[in-house]
Amino acid sequence: MRGMEKVAVMARLLVALVLVVVAPSMGAFVVEENSLSVITPESLQGTYQSAIGNFGVPQYGGTLSGFVVLPKVNFKACDVFPADHFRAKPGARPNFALVDRGARIASDLNFFLVSGYFRDCYFATKVWHAQEAGAAAVLVADNKQEELITMDSPEEDPAASQYLNNISIPSALITKDFADKLKKVLNGNELVTMKLDWRESLPHPDERVEYEFWTNSNDECGPKCDAQVEFVRNFKGVAQILERGGYTQFTPHYITWYCPQAFIESKQCKAQCINNGRYCAPDPEQDFSVGYDGKQVVTENLRQLCVFKVTNETSPRQPWKWWDFVTDFQIRCPMEEKKYGPACAEEVIKSLSIDVEAVRKCMGNPDADEENPILRNEQDAQVGQGTRGDVTLLPTLIVNQRQYRGKLDKTAVLKAICSGYQESTDPPVCLSDSVETNECLDNNGGCWKSGTLTACQDTFRGRICQCPLVSGVQLEGDGYTHCEANGSGRCKVLNGGCWEDTKGDIRYSACQDNQHSGCQCPEGFRGNGTAGADGCVDINECKEKTKCQCSECKCTNTWGSYNCECSGGLLYMQEHDTCINRISSQSKLGLTVSLIVLAGISVLGLGGYVVYKYRLRSYMDSEIRAIMAQYMPLDSQNDSVQTHSQDNDV
Repeated sequence: MRGMEKVAVMARLLVALVLVVVAPSMGAFVVEENSLSVITPESLQGTYQSAIGNFGVPQYGGTLSGFVVLPKVNFKACDVFPADHFRAKPGARPNFALVDRGARIASDLNFFLVSGYFRDCYFATKVWHAQEAGAAAVLVADNKQEELITMDSPEEDPAASQYLNNISIPSALITKDFADKLKKVLNGNELVTMKLDWRESLPHPDERVEYEFWTNSNDECGPKCDAQVEFVRNFKGVAQILERGGYTQFTPHYITWYCPQAFIESKQCKAQCINNGRYCAPDPEQDFSVGYDGKQVVTENLRQLCVFKVTNETSPRQPWKWWDFVTDFQIRCPMEEKKYGPACAEEVIKSLSIDVEAVRKCMGNPDADEENPILRNEQDAQVGQGTRGDVTLLPTLIVNQRQYRGKLDKTAVLKAICSGYQESTDPPVCLSDSVETNECLDNNGGCWKSGTLTACQDTFRGRICQCPLVSGVQLEGDGYTHCEANGSGRCKVLNGGCWEDTKGDIRYSACQDNQHSGCQCPEGFRGNGTAGADGCVDINECKEKTKCQCSECKCTNTWGSYNCECSGGLLYMQEHDTCINRISSQSKLGLTVSLIVLAGISVLGLGGYVVYKYRLRSYMDSEIRAIMAQYMPLDSQNDSVQTHSQDNDV
C-alpha cells in the first residue's frame, strides 16, 4: 500500500476509534420516518413505516401517490436501467420503483459500511439509476428482517459526486416482510397503489420553527463540504428573512470529538485537537504532512460559534449576521487559496462591524489545558435529546427537534421548515408559488365563500376551512357550508347573513343590530330572513285583504307596504283601518271643549283682575286714612281719648 493511502487509512481508523470511545456516552441515532399507505389491493391496505433516505428530496409537508413497479431486470438497481423503464404514461399516476438491497463479499475497503457487512452498490446509486429511468420515488427492500436504518450517501465513492446532488426524487427503506408482501402481490399481476406521506414527519406545534444546522468550516472534504458551502450561500437570504421576522430561531452547531487519553501525545491527536486533546476535527486532506490540520479547523469552528454568540447577545441583537460571516468567509478565505485562518477571518468580522475583541474573548485560549465552555456545550448538544437522536452525520439539519433527511437544497430545506409551522401561521415565504400549491385557487378548496369573503386559508401542508375574522367580527360556522356573523356589529359583515334589498332610495334588511344572532323579516315582508332572493318576500296586503278593507277604501300594494285612499274626501286612519270625515263630530267636540276651556281661562283671568283691583283700592284707602289721622283727629279717635282719660281717673 502506498504511503499516502496508508496515512488516509490511519486517519479513518483514528476517527473511527474516537467515535467508538465517544459513542457510549451518547444516546442513540434516530431513524427519521415517513408513512406509507397502501390504497390497493384491499389485502394490503394499511399504513406502514419507512426510513427516509439521507439524499434526494423528501416532500416534507406533502404527499405523493403512485403505482409500485418491480423492475423486470436489474433487481438491485446497480446497473443502468433501459430508458423509461419506470416512466409513467402521460396523464397517469407516477411510478415508484421497488428495488432490492443487496450484499456481497468484497475485498475493496471502499465497500465497507458501518452496518458491518458489504454491499454490491450504494443506496444512492440505486436511486440514481431508478430516477434516470423515470421513477418518481424509490422503495428499497431490506434483505433481512431488522430495524430500519437511514440510507446515507457514500463519502468513499468518487463517482457519487457526479450524480449525488442531482438526485431529486424521494427514497425510503422498507422492511423485508413488507417488501415480500408487495412482491407477492405484484408478481400476481395485481395493481398496488400507494401514497407516501411526509406531513407528520416533522412536528408543527406552534407559530415559530426552531432549527439547527450542524456544519463545518472545512471546505476541502469532498462533495459534502461542497454541498454545505453551496447551501449556506443559497439559503442565506431566506434564513435572514425568517429570522428577522421572528418566524424562526436558528442555531449553528459544529461537531467535535475528543482524543482518547492514550493517544493525546500522538502526532495525530496533536495535529487534530486543541485544548490538550479535548476537541478534535479530522484532517482536511487526511494527510498530516500537507495542507491544513484538523486543529486549525476546530479553531475556525470555534470562531464561527463565537461570531454567532456575540451577535446574538450584543445589543442590538443581530444573530442573522452569522450567515453573512460564514458566506463571506467561504468566499474570501478558502483553503484552496491558502487564506483559511485567523487573519482572513478577522478581516471578514471587521467588515461586518462585529466586535473582534469580543469574539477573541469568547474563543479563549485553544492551547490551554482546560475546558472550553463553547465547545464543551457543542459536544453535549451532539447527544440526542427527547425525540431527536445523536448527531453523527455532517451536514445535519434539525427542524423542531427532528433530523432533516435529504440533500441540502434551498427549496427542499425551506419546505421542511415550512412544514414545521402550525397551520394558518405560515410566514408569507412559505406560501409562494415556488414552494407550495395554493389549494384555495381550485374551487375555493371546497370551503364556504360569499362574494370576496372565504373560509379557505391556504397553508403549506394544504388548506383549512375556517370562518374568517372581518372588521373585528368573527364569523361562525363549519367553514365548509356556512359562516355567519354573530354579536355586536354583525350587520356590517355580509348583513349578518340576512336578507337585504334596495329599490330606489328604499332599503329593507332582515338583520337587526340589537339582536345577537338570527334574522327577522321587516314588517311588510315574510320569510326566514336569511340571505337570498327568497329570504324575505313582499306581502300583498291588498290581495290578502289584511289592510284597507273598509267600504270607502281603495287599496294599492307597494314594495314592503301599501297605499290606502278613501273616496268622498274621507280621511284614512291607518291605526283603525277605516275612513272618517275630515271634520268629524269628534273634531267638533274637541273644538267646543277648547272654547269652553278658553272661556274658563278668560273668566278666571277677569276675576283675578277684579280681586286685584279691589285689594289695591283697599290698600290705598288704608294708607290715606293713616296719613290723615296724623293731621286731623277723627271722631272715633276723640271718643277713644275721652274714654281713656276717664278710665285713668277711676
